[in-house]
Amino acid sequence: MINFKLIYKILGSLLFLESLFMSICLVIAIGYNEDDILSFIFSILLTLLTAFIFRYSGNNANNNMSRRDAFLVVTLTWSVFSLFGSLPYLIGGYIPNFTNAYFETISGFTTTGATILDDVEHLPHGILFWRTFTQWIGGLGIVFFTIAILPSLVGGSVKVFAAEATGPVRTKLHPRLSTSAQSIWVVFLLITIVCTLSFKALGMNWFDSINYSMTTIATGGFSTHNDSVEFFRSPAMEYVSTFFCFLSGINFILLYRAAINREVKKLFNDSEVKFYVGIIAVFTAFIMLLLIFSNGYGIEQAFRSAIYQVVSFITTTGLFNDDAAQWPHVTWIVLAICMFIGGCAGSTSGGFKSIRCLMLLKIVSNEFKQMLHPKAVLQLKVGSNNISMQNRVTLLAFLTTYILLFVFCAFAMTGMGVDNTNAITITLSTLGNVGPTLGTEIGPTMSWNELPVLAKWICSLLMLMGRLELLSVLVIFTPQFWKE
Repeated sequence: MINFKLIYKILGSLLFLESLFMSICLVIAIGYNEDDILSFIFSILLTLLTAFIFRYSGNNANNNMSRRDAFLVVTLTWSVFSLFGSLPYLIGGYIPNFTNAYFETISGFTTTGATILDDVEHLPHGILFWRTFTQWIGGLGIVFFTIAILPSLVGGSVKVFAAEATGPVRTKLHPRLSTSAQSIWVVFLLITIVCTLSFKALGMNWFDSINYSMTTIATGGFSTHNDSVEFFRSPAMEYVSTFFCFLSGINFILLYRAAINREVKKLFNDSEVKFYVGIIAVFTAFIMLLLIFSNGYGIEQAFRSAIYQVVSFITTTGLFNDDAAQWPHVTWIVLAICMFIGGCAGSTSGGFKSIRCLMLLKIVSNEFKQMLHPKAVLQLKVGSNNISMQNRVTLLAFLTTYILLFVFCAFAMTGMGVDNTNAITITLSTLGNVGPTLGTEIGPTMSWNELPVLAKWICSLLMLMGRLELLSVLVIFTPQFWKE
């Protein structure tokens, strides 16, 4: 049976946290003395009231959590967080439509970065900060954040982590999960601070530097300016942004070990990191040459634009320093592949994940060897990890689900009147938590406001499933999940 009392208890505690996050934005709103003060006050009160109701409903809850409870609580957490996170937009009238407000919020928490806002520069500072703060909170995971600071709340924290963690291979850092979570959050926070100081040193004001660092490290993509990083017209800022996006696409446990345990060699010898770096290098070189010979870019500009967009797409950040819609169409295919591949497992980036692509390539390689040597017993190793047969089956099930969902939703988008290119890249973008799309109707620099209402809800669901690795959400809709 589902332990609903425990789920209420956890949701109540998380809503208390969300009201605390909103309070930070309220302080910023008061500091700038803008018209978003009341919207945050009412949002905080409504969130606190609901939190008390959930906590009361979860009184005397049994802390024993089953796998079913874990899958359900993680999905509900992201959905409920997004629901209450949309209140500041709705109450203040900044996004008066509920569908649009929910879309914007879940896009933030899942670090997708797709937006329905055509002009963000007219929003008050508190609301702008809330947009990027949602991405920073969602970067390593809402529930993962809870495990880091409130371990006593989650009796089944390992199961919750398994339901929310990204990637097929779990890398252990410490026997106690709460200690691991705290360590990784410290690394996450330190990198954010360094990124903030870097942007400030290059000329951004404090507000912009904090916002851009949060959205960069979380590989989110929300910006405080309509022109994203291009607004600053600073090559140095673009290179800094590229570096920190690239860094955030690497497994944070590897980054922790490289920084704290000085295991830098292990970082660069990791098979997934090598694959990730190799893909970026090849695709950057390809697009750079095309921009030089087809668009007349200079060498430095071509390199900067190419590496920025490749890193932005493969890490699913979605920031931009150029309009890729004006590039040769073959570059769209390359960027779409980046959307699909994504960054490393255990990072803040979305997508299929580099390690899964590497595993698939090794499976294909093994099949060729098996054809020549039918009786051979072949291992599948990724670095030092020997991939079990169960993990291989799970990988193929994940790929099949990913493709079927992609095809179905792309067809649905086309049926709603979205052009073919946008239908394909919108589905890839939301399923991979990327943000921008490719095409002429809704390009990389445009908002998603003109999408039909049903399409926005489909995109919202895809963003949630993409963030929680598909199967963790879909399992809830199976009859077996609800059977005793």
